[in-house]
Amino acid sequence: MTDAPQKDPSKLFVGNLPWSLSEDDLTSLFSEYGELEDVHLVTDRYSGRSRGIAFIKFAGEEAEKNAAAAMEAVNGQEHDGRELRVNVAEPRKPRENRGGGGGGYNRGGGGDQGGSRGGYNSRGNDRGGYNRGGGSSRY
Repeated sequence: MTDAPQKDPSKLFVGNLPWSLSEDDLTSLFSEYGELEDVHLVTDRYSGRSRGIAFIKFAGEEAEKNAAAAMEAVNGQEHDGRELRVNVAEPRKPRENRGGGGGGYNRGGGGDQGGSRGGYNSRGNDRGGYNRGGGSSRY
């Protein structure tokens, strides 16, 4: 049995951020309370737009004390009409294995999800689906 990861009191979770707030804005806001080791604004991988959350990690011997002071001061502050939420960050939980994926273009099912068909190339009959070829063509 493995021990669960412990909370790091020098790392803060900041939520309910306005999308207009940048990493530089967060650095300015939190550096008032002590030396920062890392500022990570979580963004959408496709659009690049902020997801409205960030993680702030304080550095140095006073990191825990500085994080607590920042949490006390910034939690509840309003920025661009949104009330910020600041808490000690929870450790990331390990992901459980849920089996394979499957589906998608020209692929069968997978994992323990059942099904042997999936995607565009399967319509539940023998003729296939999108871009199936064969037969008469109009092109």
